[in-house]
Amino acid sequence: MINPAINSAAPTFLGLPTHLPNGSKPKAIIFGAGHGSTYPGKDSSGYAGAADAIRAASQEDAPLVTHWDFDLGGPLFNGEDASCIDIGNLATVMGENAQNREKVEATTRNIMAQSAVPILLGGDNSLPIPFFKAFAGLGPIWIVQIDAHMDWRDELHGEKFGYSSPMRRASEMPHIAGMVQIGLRSVGSARPQEIAAAQAFGSRMVTARDIHHHGIETALAHIPEGAQVIITVDCDGLDPAIMPGVAARTPGGLTYFQVTDLIANIGKRARIAGFDLVEFYPPNDMDGMSALVASRVLVNAIGTIVRQREAD
Repeated sequence: MINPAINSAAPTFLGLPTHLPNGSKPKAIIFGAGHGSTYPGKDSSGYAGAADAIRAASQEDAPLVTHWDFDLGGPLFNGEDASCIDIGNLATVMGENAQNREKVEATTRNIMAQSAVPILLGGDNSLPIPFFKAFAGLGPIWIVQIDAHMDWRDELHGEKFGYSSPMRRASEMPHIAGMVQIGLRSVGSARPQEIAAAQAFGSRMVTARDIHHHGIETALAHIPEGAQVIITVDCDGLDPAIMPGVAARTPGGLTYFQVTDLIANIGKRARIAGFDLVEFYPPNDMDGMSALVASRVLVNAIGTIVRQREAD
């Protein structure tokens, strides 16, 4: 059984069901979380509504799920019955860091126990840490991160599981075989010692400039054929011209099609075992643009996941 999530006030993503009829098993299961590990004295309450804002933005497309999607080259579910469900939001509480992590990890594990791909919507960028941890035992896993920042801080304000540390913590997990970090630019959690630590681990770092100048192939080449991959999308990996609803707007980010083409080609080259989209910050959105872009990125992820072959 999946640990019960707290149903959100908003409709489900794209109007998807909360369960499939006749005992059918979903290929992917969406759940939301607002808070992971908040830094002492920091107010992260603005993230609490992120998942529901993305759900709300998806409603215009809800009646069109069976229509042709030109991003995917066919209808979302490829002419088959809907095979993705949305179980709502976890009851995370700002400041209850350990309990929040436990809820995210347990829910992710329970989804995988049903042979479904977990999809996490958030929420602050500390949420990927327990999400990654849940894949222990499934290994080896590669992480493909789309982000403006490296997130390799060992700790900040005494907290080792905060939003500046996801990739550092991932590197310490035995089941994580490697990582490709895409979209890096400007400054952030990348002091010289963090760069050295990432290089020592073997992280493949692909800057936003690399993608703009040489295309997505420069990143895809680092992903082993047939690997199991978690894709983690920090919304500030996209350019703020289309994704202004982030806490740290950084010029020069990836375009919509660079991100969706990365997702589609990872699904062809490897196997997407998990997907998260985090760091959407609704208070900074403009006219709902970021929520709409996030919604469309998620549609592309779902479409790619339902098209990939079953795990052996």
